[in-house]
Amino acid sequence: MITLDILVARFPGLEAGQLQEWMAEGMVRAEPGPSFTEIDVARIALMMELREDLALDDAALPVVLSLLDQLYTLRRELAALRATTPPP
Repeated sequence: MITLDILVARFPGLEAGQLQEWMAEGMVRAEPGPSFTEIDVARIALMMELREDLALDDAALPVVLSLLDQLYTLRRELAALRATTPPP
């Protein structure tokens, strides 16, 4: 597991307070402690990229993340549906 201190060191520009705010808002999940999995780290990397490279503000970030989550869910459901449907 990865700790808060390791994450802040890994991502320049990420502040512990910002990460804790994202956790409080439910945009990032963490185990008690807090500790983070590699999936959490990938999500934080995406969030940092959206903020820094695409200049998304804090109000737009949850909207974009929600849309991406929906997209990934639909892709998984489509893949599962394709796996259970026999070819024509």
